[in-house]
Amino acid sequence: MTDLPPTVFVLFGATGDLARRMVLPAFHQLAEAGLLPDDWRLVGNGRGDVSHADFAALVHDALAEFGPDPDQGPWAEFAGRLRFAGGGFDESDPGSLLDVLTEARNELDGDSQLVHYLAVPPAAFEKLTRGLQQHGLTEGARVVYEKPYGTSPETFRELDELVLSVLDEDQVFRIDHFLGKEGTQDLHVLRFANGLFEHVWSREHVAQVQIDVPEDLDVAQRAEFYDATGAALDMLVTHLFQLAAEVAMEPPVSFSPADLQAARESVLAAFRPLDPDEVVLGQFDGYTGTEGVADDSRTDTFVAARLWVDTERWRGVPFLLRTGKRMAASEQRVSLLLREPEGPVTDAPGHGNVLSLSLSGSGAVDLQVVAKEPGPELALATATATLQLADVPGGTPLPPYVSLLHDVLTGDRSLFTSSDGLAHAWRAFAPLQQRRPQVHGYAPGSWGPAEADALAEPAGWLLGGSQS
Repeated sequence: MTDLPPTVFVLFGATGDLARRMVLPAFHQLAEAGLLPDDWRLVGNGRGDVSHADFAALVHDALAEFGPDPDQGPWAEFAGRLRFAGGGFDESDPGSLLDVLTEARNELDGDSQLVHYLAVPPAAFEKLTRGLQQHGLTEGARVVYEKPYGTSPETFRELDELVLSVLDEDQVFRIDHFLGKEGTQDLHVLRFANGLFEHVWSREHVAQVQIDVPEDLDVAQRAEFYDATGAALDMLVTHLFQLAAEVAMEPPVSFSPADLQAARESVLAAFRPLDPDEVVLGQFDGYTGTEGVADDSRTDTFVAARLWVDTERWRGVPFLLRTGKRMAASEQRVSLLLREPEGPVTDAPGHGNVLSLSLSGSGAVDLQVVAKEPGPELALATATATLQLADVPGGTPLPPYVSLLHDVLTGDRSLFTSSDGLAHAWRAFAPLQQRRPQVHGYAPGSWGPAEADALAEPAGWLLGGSQS
């Protein structure tokens, strides 16, 4: 993309797990796809004393493990743009970062932009933000913050006040990788570009919305982080709230980044604060036996909630949000369960008419309809038509982190959360921290605590429910 200026990326936490699993592979995929500037450097930062060559070897190992295979592309050219600045980084001591940055910027032609990526634990956000200001690395820069961006309304507010005292809002990219999924992006396109769906996208036709993200994985690789966080903080106030806002938003003025972000985050202000009596927390049996987890931990590994959106379009329609670890299957699905039409058909089978989007992989759109069962009798059955988004001609799907990193490069903030939007999300979540529901046990490989079934009545959960 020759219209992008020369760029220096600074990856804080470059030798950590998140960088190895997500950020570095995404960066290499951008290079393979020709979506990076013509001239760039990636400067990894960490506490250790690592040479440029050794850092390149670490990146090669990360790509070999998590893909894409570095040996299938121009690895030597890619590796030649990697640098490492050791000694850590904070207000009082920048380590070697300033020297390495000066060298990297001198190697580039013309003025270069800075992109800082904070792939570090949230506890490090404050000191790094202050360090960027202290050492003159904020002017014109873009700064990417991972989640969780705060762990309560109070800590969110403290962090956000600091960040906005150092940076302008348009410099801040608060990442939520669920918004970068192809399926999530297709939510608003599917709705607003197709009258078939836009005309039924309201309480008149939708009986219930289900946003379901069960996982069959455990927490062994990130037990220490997870035990201090839990499912509600890790997933509900972040990914699931953002998906609910994608479904519930009013039509944007346009598909420009500013208008899309404004429409999504305006509806967050209409989220009714959660009622703890409409939230079920769970913990899978055996969780406390995980290395790094306290024997008496009451951390939730499952959460299901009934959310209400107080707009004219959605008033009275329950949004059912569910996620958990060690469940029966892994899915990422947004489903609109449509009301039964008035008329002679009063016994539609199962969940009847359902519009569902799978967010897994490249995404898919499923339309379940009621049809006649083939044969001599007038019997009703359901049938599903599926469109794999990867099969839509004319493009190549991008994984979420690849898509979002590309948006940072171009300055497109439509798939990132704003200060106001997150403030609204924390307001809706706050009652759970003021009165935490009881944590129920559930068997690994199940669909979570039985107490969560009542939240989805009368239709029942689409995944794993009695009617599915």
